[in-house]
Amino acid sequence: MKLNKQDILKALEHITVPGEGQNMVESGAVKNVITFGDEVIVDITIKNPSLQAKKRTEVDILKIIHERVYEKAKITVNVKVEAPETPKANVIKGKAIPGIQNIVAIASGKGGVGKSTVTANLGVTLSKMGFKVGILDADIYGPSIPIMFDVEVEKPLAVNIDGKSKMKPVENYGVKILSIGFFTQPDQAVVWRGPMAAKALNQMIFDAHWGELDFLLLDLPPGTGDIHLSIMQSLPITGAVVVSTPQKVALADAKKGVAMFQQDSINVPVLGIVENMAYFVPEELPDNKYYIFGKEGAKHLAEDLKVPFLGQIPLVQSIREAGDVGRPAAMQTATPLEAAFEKLTQNVVQEVVRRNDDLPPTEAIKITTMAGCSAVKK
Repeated sequence: MKLNKQDILKALEHITVPGEGQNMVESGAVKNVITFGDEVIVDITIKNPSLQAKKRTEVDILKIIHERVYEKAKITVNVKVEAPETPKANVIKGKAIPGIQNIVAIASGKGGVGKSTVTANLGVTLSKMGFKVGILDADIYGPSIPIMFDVEVEKPLAVNIDGKSKMKPVENYGVKILSIGFFTQPDQAVVWRGPMAAKALNQMIFDAHWGELDFLLLDLPPGTGDIHLSIMQSLPITGAVVVSTPQKVALADAKKGVAMFQQDSINVPVLGIVENMAYFVPEELPDNKYYIFGKEGAKHLAEDLKVPFLGQIPLVQSIREAGDVGRPAAMQTATPLEAAFEKLTQNVVQEVVRRNDDLPPTEAIKITTMAGCSAVKK
């Protein structure tokens, strides 16, 4: 029997591609039909990449042609998959916190590089610029933000919001703060497994009354572990800032920190890298710079990874002293330190504005394997 192309197409109008509504002819899935005697070749393109969908499509085509056209037809089905391209970032699907415009994670691959110091000074500088700022101390096992803001002995109060009891963050220097340090004794070690730590973080995030914030800064623990994944699963983070010192040992871990945020399954924009302890300036020789940990290592890393370089913070004794007494160094008016932190903060704000202009909101990630603001406010 000689088969007719139109008969084949008419038969295919009675079936659909798995997961699609229209029949496979109307939807354009059928790309070509060739007949020769009792032989027919059907070329079809589907969007579902699963093996079951491909097999189901092939079986349905064989069955409908045998039933409606010719039961002894010799049929060849060529199934091609063209899965729709997944966008780089999606609209927010996680639990965004009402009233918070931008959530910036401050991270480091390595401990001891001054990440919390940078977070504290970034927070107070943003506040001085007129922004509404909050800091969540997510370093469950080593909270240091309460010390740096001189609020170690403070306790968050409970407030009633819409009939629900919420934690009111502690506030100092115009910055709202929550930390696990408020709920433990100074000499008490937090010995928790990952799920317990994640639960505590979620309570500080979602059971708190942050109010209206332009920026919520997350002071993450060192490394690329469970706490980081819990945070990024809970919140749609605007972007991440990675802190490093210039030496090779720290840069190797900073590179991993950047890579974590850039993974396809995480996909948090990296706003840039900060080089802390970039050089030592002795008080008696303010014009001298001594590159104790190496010169411009983090700057070169930013260039290699093609991420913004946000600035250098010098190794100065008063930064440490200011952190220890609970008054961040950025509050020292008319000093080179204030200027350095202002420049850093301006660059961070600029990158946040650029990121919000160029990219859609970040999606709170769903890990299934082991694998805003204007720059000037009046």
